[in-house]
Amino acid sequence: MTTPPTPAQFLELVAIDVAVLAADFVRSASGAATTAAVKSSPTDVVTHTDFGSEQLIRSELMARCPGSTIVGEEFDESVGASNVGWIVDPIDGTVNFLYDLPVVAISIAATIDGQVVAGAVVDVHRGDTYSAAQGLGARHNGATAIASTATDLSQALVGTGFSYDTRTRASEARILNRVLPACRDIRCMGSAALSLCWVGCGRLDGFYERDLKIYDYAAGALIAIEGGATTELPAANVTDLTIAAGPGTFTSLRALVDDV
Repeated sequence: MTTPPTPAQFLELVAIDVAVLAADFVRSASGAATTAAVKSSPTDVVTHTDFGSEQLIRSELMARCPGSTIVGEEFDESVGASNVGWIVDPIDGTVNFLYDLPVVAISIAATIDGQVVAGAVVDVHRGDTYSAAQGLGARHNGATAIASTATDLSQALVGTGFSYDTRTRASEARILNRVLPACRDIRCMGSAALSLCWVGCGRLDGFYERDLKIYDYAAGALIAIEGGATTELPAANVTDLTIAAGPGTFTSLRALVDDV
């Protein structure tokens, strides 16, 4: 007899299915992105495809889980009657998408009573799927994902990203000047969701960034945690920091990323 999935496992499967559909939609528009609006700054763009992707995701989630609450990047929160919620980034890496650079993701996290319990991130161009259910590990294309076992920060590949706010960027530059000499190298790929997944599966040894929104990190952070990474989210600090790294390098990296 097949054991039925737990609620978190079911929501992980839903997130995967819908993220794959959205990735197909976004991929079909690659190379033809057009700016629809700007948000927090002239460089913080949203494309027509962002809107179309979020509309698709919302429709598919509601068809599978009626009564859900949905928090998305591009539209107002939709409050439902059930205890299930979704946190949606319809295109993580919009600037990459606008420039036709191949680091673009769909990120969908599921919550029960406000707590993230499942999530999926799909790499639009590579087709890789990362997912997790709380307490049940992380997966990369269905196989178990395991975070880095590196213990020496000087040999660690670290990812980061930069805020759209110019004042925050000045602080980020100071921090980068400390981190870069201390690690193997830095990568700035333009997708926090994918970077966190790469920490969860060992492609990156660590990742840090400030000024992220919950839809940027909700699914990816769970995947990093379930892959075995040590993770700290903005709710746990006063510096709006998201950081994840293998247990052997987390403490060394964390000590470098406060603007002191």
